[in-house]
Amino acid sequence: MGLTSRKLQILIALIAVICFVATVWIWPRLSDRNWRSLLGRVGLLVVGQVFTLAAIGLAANNWGAFYSSWNDLFGTDAGNGAPVTINGGVHQSSSTLDGQGNGVQVLNSKPVPLKLHGANASGGTLQEVNVKGGSTGFTEDAYVYLPPQYGEAAYAHTRFPVMLVFTGYPGSPKNLVTRMQYPTVAAQAIQEKQMQPTILVLMRPAVNLPRDTECQDVPNGPQAETFFTKDLQRAVTTDYRAESGGAHWGVIGDSTGGYCALKLSMRHPEAFSAAASLSGYYASAVDSTTGDLFGGSQQLRNENDLMWRMKHLPMPRVSLLVASSLKGEGDYKATVAFAAAAKPPLEVSTMYLAEGGHNFGTWNKETPPALRWLSSKIGGPVTGGVPVGKQPS
Repeated sequence: MGLTSRKLQILIALIAVICFVATVWIWPRLSDRNWRSLLGRVGLLVVGQVFTLAAIGLAANNWGAFYSSWNDLFGTDAGNGAPVTINGGVHQSSSTLDGQGNGVQVLNSKPVPLKLHGANASGGTLQEVNVKGGSTGFTEDAYVYLPPQYGEAAYAHTRFPVMLVFTGYPGSPKNLVTRMQYPTVAAQAIQEKQMQPTILVLMRPAVNLPRDTECQDVPNGPQAETFFTKDLQRAVTTDYRAESGGAHWGVIGDSTGGYCALKLSMRHPEAFSAAASLSGYYASAVDSTTGDLFGGSQQLRNENDLMWRMKHLPMPRVSLLVASSLKGEGDYKATVAFAAAAKPPLEVSTMYLAEGGHNFGTWNKETPPALRWLSSKIGGPVTGGVPVGKQPS
């Protein structure tokens, strides 16, 4: 049974209940003061506790979608799923690599429901993929959302803008589909012409789990920053009709993903011209999950501190949106200070909820307006070098 199987969750919970009942029933028979009785009591307690904790863990994982499979949990996924070919001109080559080894392997796909009253139109396509990075050697799990226009004949020669969407750490890309419903939110906004047709690439910000790399090129370690700013764009533009260059790429994320979104755009405006951060922070975390990200270099640590960058380095020509809550979010004061420190050509917009914690409920409220904002800041679909339609206001 799969890690997220409902049957597995019910089975483990049932076994935990049986263990509890068995412990109560058998305990009096193990009251003798000898080593057999002692081992029996210890065994009953250990087995009962193991299954109880397993039941709680499975329930928590299914709620938060932290890990999508046993391979995901134990880090044994080699990314060798069989590619499929998508009909209708959506994806003509599911395993093409460019000359440097970058590409996207499609594992499966399904339609995205358009949850609008009276709407029968398609909401687009969601693909489960592996993204291969030629220069870094990483193969990362992801989802790719293709808007309905991608498969239409009228757009057959059109290249689309791209949004990179990050989870927090150590979240699974599945969070972005099941808990935050990015594809559905994007489909509805596109249908209502509040957002231009856009490709979404949904990923976690960590490329070397269980380590939290904070989207950093670690000296003599994982090159996460290079993967997201170079390999990813090459892979997506190799296998999709996607525009290249920062003017047509944006990035959005929550928590660690929010920090990564801001940092990647500020450090690499050639890769991302706009970013949105939901409950993000402004300097790299340093703890047991990150290890030494900077090789002992204080200068490198400073350069990844976004407030330090604004005080000591030229302002980048990018547009940023930072979101927090007046009550319930620990990053509110830092967000206000970050926005206040911005000067042209850096543009910083803010979005504050009256109340909201560091959780999916808060981010679900912020996602629709954040997507509309980000869509307005990146270039729209292009056919033969000519923009298609008008960007939303």
